[in-house]
Amino acid sequence: MCSDPDLVKFGVTKKVLDVLDGAGLAYEVYSDIKPNPTIENVQTGVAAYKKSGADYLVAIGGGSSMDTAKAIGIIINNPEFEDVVSLEGVAPTKNKSVPIFAVPTTAGTAAEVTINYVITDAAKNRKMVCVDPKDIPVVAFVDSDMMASMPKGLTAATGMDALTHAIEGYITAGAWELSDMFHIKAIEIIAKNLRGAVDNTPEGREGMALGQYVAGMGFSNVGLGIVHSMAHPLGALYDTPHGVANAIILPTVMEYNAEATGEKYREIARAMGVEGVDSMTQEEYRKSAVDAVKKLSQDVGIPADLKEIVKREDIPFLAQSAYDDACRPGNPKETSVEDITKLYEALI
Repeated sequence: MCSDPDLVKFGVTKKVLDVLDGAGLAYEVYSDIKPNPTIENVQTGVAAYKKSGADYLVAIGGGSSMDTAKAIGIIINNPEFEDVVSLEGVAPTKNKSVPIFAVPTTAGTAAEVTINYVITDAAKNRKMVCVDPKDIPVVAFVDSDMMASMPKGLTAATGMDALTHAIEGYITAGAWELSDMFHIKAIEIIAKNLRGAVDNTPEGREGMALGQYVAGMGFSNVGLGIVHSMAHPLGALYDTPHGVANAIILPTVMEYNAEATGEKYREIARAMGVEGVDSMTQEEYRKSAVDAVKKLSQDVGIPADLKEIVKREDIPFLAQSAYDDACRPGNPKETSVEDITKLYEALI
């Protein structure tokens, strides 16, 4: 059982353990997992799995628990990657992961249905994006009741992470008709339900559980862009919550990418609930799409900029890390270290 310490502490993990106890299934809990899981968290998890004699993994939690479980599961069946570092990018693994059963407790990462996981290399202050279709959980139990205990701040951050997945997936270089179908619907569902989820309404929670899952079904097939590239170094260097970083960066990068998106911002604006988009000029509907994202982010309490997070002297390191990130090539507009530097500077 992979679950983070807070979920164990506050009894959320116990909801699943009670089911296993009732079925007479033996298990062992592994909770040495940080919010931005590290190479060390994975390696100690691999050792714990081997020692336990387990047959499969159950991941309970947000992206951190599920990403850790994915890395453990891949390494157990592909021991030549036990250094973890060699899993970065698209690693040439041969065998499917140990079976993983995913129970998400946040409505954001959609790690329960994607081919991606992210592990922090603490020694180098960087996040490694790992992409492997062999790591997808065999079953995902998407239950909004498991998400009802999320505090407002976490609900807002993970929800904006899901919106970022949907918007970046919709405009990414690899997007096509089938992925567009998932992403536009996800934007619509999230825009309609995130405020309610933050207020802990049953309808809002259920809507967000679905919306983030649909977004995951889309972006896992086509990739993301530089919002994620820029957010990853903030998590590695400052331990910034991933959803918060994405939410702050998203509108600024949307403005930067607008010229490379054709008419897509009109459909984003429409899905965000903006009225009258068909009578707008291109400039108007692009601005409306960005403004709608800004308004949602503001309404759920996300900071407007990175002033409290980023130190100006760190920007060269952050910009190079973002440029080197595995998500960057998917951006719809060609970019450079200099461009990314200016984007960070605009946010502080």
